[in-house]
Amino acid sequence: MAEVLEAELVSNESANNVFAGLLIASILISAIFLAIAYSPEEGAAVNSAVGNESNEWRAFSVIAPIDTGINVYHDHFRTNETYPQWLLDDLGVNKVCDLTFNGSWQERYDADRADCWDNLTTSDIVYFPGTKIIGTSPDGDGGILILDDPSDGHGTAVTGSVIDANPDAVIFFVEGFSDTAVLAAANQPLVDVISTSFGAIGSIPVPGIEDATKVAVVDKHKLHTGAADNSPSPAIQDATAGPPWSIGIAGYAEEGDDQKEIMSGSYPDISADWTQYLPNHDDIDGYHETSGTSFATPRTAGIISYVLQNLRDEFADNGSGASEERGGMLVSGNNFTISNAQIREAINLSAWYPDFGWDPTSGTMPISPVLPCTQTGWGLVNLSNIEPIIAHLNQSSSLGDRPSDVEACMSANQEMRESYWGAYPSLESSNHEIIKEEYATWRD
Repeated sequence: MAEVLEAELVSNESANNVFAGLLIASILISAIFLAIAYSPEEGAAVNSAVGNESNEWRAFSVIAPIDTGINVYHDHFRTNETYPQWLLDDLGVNKVCDLTFNGSWQERYDADRADCWDNLTTSDIVYFPGTKIIGTSPDGDGGILILDDPSDGHGTAVTGSVIDANPDAVIFFVEGFSDTAVLAAANQPLVDVISTSFGAIGSIPVPGIEDATKVAVVDKHKLHTGAADNSPSPAIQDATAGPPWSIGIAGYAEEGDDQKEIMSGSYPDISADWTQYLPNHDDIDGYHETSGTSFATPRTAGIISYVLQNLRDEFADNGSGASEERGGMLVSGNNFTISNAQIREAINLSAWYPDFGWDPTSGTMPISPVLPCTQTGWGLVNLSNIEPIIAHLNQSSSLGDRPSDVEACMSANQEMRESYWGAYPSLESSNHEIIKEEYATWRD
């Protein structure tokens, strides 16, 4: 079976020379392909709700993007649903902003300033009726709290990618750039998946968000999707994508030639859709094409969310999260449970390597027939993986084991990550800043 990390960190000795040799050889292979393929014109682009009759609603899943802010006025996030009061209570909502939905973005913002935007604090958890969004801004340094400011836009696109994969996801959006922001989601019992798309430029080995994501996954039994860097650097040492408890995600050209994007981290867990068409942050109905691991990552979080929601519906699980009340299980239904480790295993088993073939004018990298895992990890994941993952988890149609060379390669990956992150804990910081500004970037 595909080897995945159970929800605990195991202290291992450093990876042996064979594993290191494999990694070095794969990087050399990638460098050769990079030299062939790349041209200057093709640059880098409260308690958990346990299912019972009093709390009965539809099956749902809660995703927490951590990012710059979100455009709550965009049609992409609108819904006719009203979240039930018990759901708001369990998510700690202490403020409701009834938004204006007539006029331009600026007219709507101006109309709501007095009653909403000018009165928010870092302790507020805000529900926006008529949208799929509950938001908070614990750092308090993002200009207009929660809302994507005119100079930003990253968080709106990131969250749009989640919704594209699961239109029914409940969004618990956290504006921030710190371990405090990540922990605001980690400490919410109902949150299933935390998605982060920021990190140190070039995956330089500086302390990052790994202390907070470890709490979310190891202690709270959630899942964390982390964006690999937008460079060919190995993902193993990346604080967002590298820790063994995180699902590290690189990018590939979906529905193009299905090959690895040149400017995308190597040796991750998986690779997902690099280029997407996502909502704008400063209007109400506009979209733009954008690329990066920043968007491959929340797309994967949305896929996981869809899987969880489907299984909860099938097995009469009306809750979410993996709290103690749910036995630490992400799905806890009628004689049926699913853990974070089982979700990761199903993703790994469902991932795939494309048929060999390459358009050298596309700006992507051919996936090597030798150790393809060092480029794309377990392989590619997109919306087509959803049904096989669900069928595997509900035991209606099991996925087969991966080839032995893939198993060995990804076991080496996991052992190196466990060794590296077991020996390199986060540094203490009195102000909870996780990455110095001069090193940090959003991954688009």
